[in-house]
Amino acid sequence: MPPLLTMRGIVKQFPGVRALDGVDLDVEAGEVHCLLGQNGAGKSTLIKVLAGAHRPDEGEVTWSGAPVVFATPQAADTAGIATIYQELDLVPGLSVAENVVLGHEPSRLGFTRPRDAEDVARALLRRLGHPEIPPRRELGRLSAAGQQVVSMARALARDARLIVMDEPSAVLDPEEVQNLFRVIRELTAEGVAVVYISHRLEEIREIGDRVTVLKDGRTVARNLPARETPTADVIRLMTGRSIEYAFPPRAAEPLGDEVLAVEGLGRTGEFAGVSFTVRAGEIIGLAGLVGSGRSEIIETVYGARKATAGSVRVRGKQLRAGSVPAAVRAGMGLCPEERKSQGLLMGEPVYRNVSLPALTRFARGGFLGRDSDLDAAGAVTAQLDVRPADATRPVRTLSGGNQQKVVLARWLLQGCRVLLLDEPTRGVDVGARSEIYALIRKLAADGVAIVLVSSEVPEVLGLADTVLVVREGRVVHTAPSAELDEGRVLDLVMESVSPMGTRDDGV
Repeated sequence: MPPLLTMRGIVKQFPGVRALDGVDLDVEAGEVHCLLGQNGAGKSTLIKVLAGAHRPDEGEVTWSGAPVVFATPQAADTAGIATIYQELDLVPGLSVAENVVLGHEPSRLGFTRPRDAEDVARALLRRLGHPEIPPRRELGRLSAAGQQVVSMARALARDARLIVMDEPSAVLDPEEVQNLFRVIRELTAEGVAVVYISHRLEEIREIGDRVTVLKDGRTVARNLPARETPTADVIRLMTGRSIEYAFPPRAAEPLGDEVLAVEGLGRTGEFAGVSFTVRAGEIIGLAGLVGSGRSEIIETVYGARKATAGSVRVRGKQLRAGSVPAAVRAGMGLCPEERKSQGLLMGEPVYRNVSLPALTRFARGGFLGRDSDLDAAGAVTAQLDVRPADATRPVRTLSGGNQQKVVLARWLLQGCRVLLLDEPTRGVDVGARSEIYALIRKLAADGVAIVLVSSEVPEVLGLADTVLVVREGRVVHTAPSAELDEGRVLDLVMESVSPMGTRDDGV
């Protein structure tokens, strides 16, 4: 039998960049084919060609043994190809059920049937292990993990023969990842092919069958056995060099004075009684499951959410609750979990995104000179190796990992003294991840007080000096990271865990 999908010599150019330069990919029916590569390697562009969002400039796509050209996403969808993007393409104003059947609404005699849509959504959510998500609930009220589940349900509703999953586990806790793998195994047992993209290399060995590696828009390895290929070999193919997973060493210098003090902080329905302090040069890590309240805590510290109890002080001065400008003036910065919707102006160039909090520094007589902030932003993005190395490029044209570097560059330029990091390496490849770890360590060594949130327990333990374990909106354990291990943290966060639901339900 020929492969279900064959892509040969795929080339795609954009102004100033050749995103794909002759990529080859083969996918068999019923297999999990893992597509790996650093940020900017061409993975997202390739799957957009497959999904009909981009037309290739050169090359051939064969589907079920016949050459095809998917001129539109609808054409790929009709052929049986469904895509779950890393940045979800859902509609927040619609209900869960409306999102699941969007474009394929059940109808009779030309009239849509909402109850049938709800039945479809309910059955798919049950299959995905989440019967607690109400089909009628407005999508925007769900947590990030809940929305990811809805996106998976939407793909399953298509009766697809091939499903592309781009970083599907990025916002899921360990139990949810295993549930995802169960569904993938059910799909492949039915003959459905899955193209799986992830920067978590341990997942590839567990769920993958074969691996294709991209680097700089080219295929550098095809059809490697996922379970037998050493991780070190995969990393070398992706980066062109060996990368150690060890975290940078902690600074030997003693910590400085207290910079951030959070006392009795709470927000009704989300979390309560949170207290901690951070000294200059210290890294505090918040560990907990998705929906435990971690992100809500640091967003409230930053003023993006208004606290209903407690206080936040920076260098002894209490900040006004619910005021982001007050936090920024006090020297605080936030790298949010959802970088596209919360952290970036996608239509603006890189330099303007970087210089945004510091515009008054570059203004003269109320007017902003273009070259001043462009030069400053260009220098800091070069320091972080943002690629492509063009600060005038719209930030939406960058890969996810390079967009994350832009958000970090913003606060590096601002010179903030308190940095709040929510999932700083989400969707970031192994090479860039090591660079971000080194940057976080350097900022701490320079005296910045850092609060870190991550779904990856090894990341929290490897970077933080002290770890706060958060469960169901409360800090249930605080200890130096040296006194904890991954098993102990997981035991703490998974005791008496409620089902995943909505933010306003406090989970």
